[in-house]
Amino acid sequence: MNNNDLIPAVLKDKFWLVSADMGYGHQRAIFPLKALAQGGSILNANNSPDAKMKELRLWKEMQRTYEFMSRAGNLPLIGNIIKSLLDTMLYIPTYYPLKDRSKATLQVRYLKSAIKKGLCGGVIFRITKPELPLITSFYSSAIAAEMAYHSIIYCIICDTDISRVWASEDADKSNILYFAPGSVSAQRLHSYGVPEKNILLTGFPLPLDLLGDRSLNTLKHNLSRRLINLDPYGKFHDLYRHSINAFLVKNEFNNIQTDIQKKSLTITYAVGGAGAQKEIGRQIAESLAKEIKNGEVKLNLVAGIRPELRDYFEKVKKEISGDSENIKVIWADNNDSYFELFNQCLHTTDILWTKPSELSFYCALGIPIILTPFIGPQEKCNRRWLREIGAGIKQQDPEYTNQWLFDLLDRGRLAEAAWNGFLKGRKYGTYNILDFLETGTFVSSNNPLKR
Repeated sequence: MNNNDLIPAVLKDKFWLVSADMGYGHQRAIFPLKALAQGGSILNANNSPDAKMKELRLWKEMQRTYEFMSRAGNLPLIGNIIKSLLDTMLYIPTYYPLKDRSKATLQVRYLKSAIKKGLCGGVIFRITKPELPLITSFYSSAIAAEMAYHSIIYCIICDTDISRVWASEDADKSNILYFAPGSVSAQRLHSYGVPEKNILLTGFPLPLDLLGDRSLNTLKHNLSRRLINLDPYGKFHDLYRHSINAFLVKNEFNNIQTDIQKKSLTITYAVGGAGAQKEIGRQIAESLAKEIKNGEVKLNLVAGIRPELRDYFEKVKKEISGDSENIKVIWADNNDSYFELFNQCLHTTDILWTKPSELSFYCALGIPIILTPFIGPQEKCNRRWLREIGAGIKQQDPEYTNQWLFDLLDRGRLAEAAWNGFLKGRKYGTYNILDFLETGTFVSSNNPLKR
């Protein structure tokens, strides 16, 4: 079934969709809703064709600074200083004690000043022709639209917890409606002064082609296959047999279990948009070289849209596996094509290895996540959440992947992480958002298959 077939026709082409080319997080969050976009395309706040040169220079400076700081954390001597500066820029206060944190911060005032000087000016000009409801995954464009008196604004939250900059200076008077991925981000928005009526606990929007229809038929099929691959000795199945039978299609699971012979374990390693931590991909490939060559392991190295990462990973592939398809490099020259390729490879992925970015929410698809070191306080919060629900596992030394990864596999720990993410992660975010946009409401449920 095509992804667009699952989108109500009445919603298509009826909204402006706006993201930002600041890493993949903001763009990946809005991509599942692309069919709703006016003209069929998602606008990027930082490279709008209507932006003036002054605005474009400001965006480029901000992006260069963020990417440098993301990549430079491991530099000797100055790495820790740069990490501290990044943490200060993206500061998220401790969650407890719960209290009023609505007072505007320096970042909030700086953003407001930058918007007055033209930040987001190009994209705000574009969304008035015609004026349609705005859906954005980037706080700057939401706040800029409100300052320009845009009538209907929806903002998708991209992390489990967020800084004060996501809400406007006078948040209690704001009309922005937020789609929150979880209870922590929802409570955080409330502490920042956002009225409760403006906070919708929808869940993160996951790709419909990985969910399937509202019965989650595609997700269930992929998870049934994955659990068998992740549980070679049946240790997980012995403990969770009744839970599996309750939530998955029993006959399908048993048929897959019967049909599968010795299958390869497929690992997908994904770096972020700034290209940080690419060296870990090489270390994984080198450590698993024997298993990759004999077909026990297949490795997807995700380069996104960065040609320099593609070339780096292609060199790794050539050195480890030659022309073999046991290592694949996932790359495209534009974001839409990349997201489609990435979603395709997740159908057959058994383990997702990545930093705790927006991909943390993909644990709800029943994919265990191996966690690289976080970059920035929002990823630290995502990591905490993944480990609290038992869906994420901190990576050990990548040079010894061939030892500790198979220990986790043999104990059924990776299968358990997949199951925890499936049961505890919210899967209905995209459907809840579509329902709200169509009817003004959505059904909130505690059923693991309906939340």
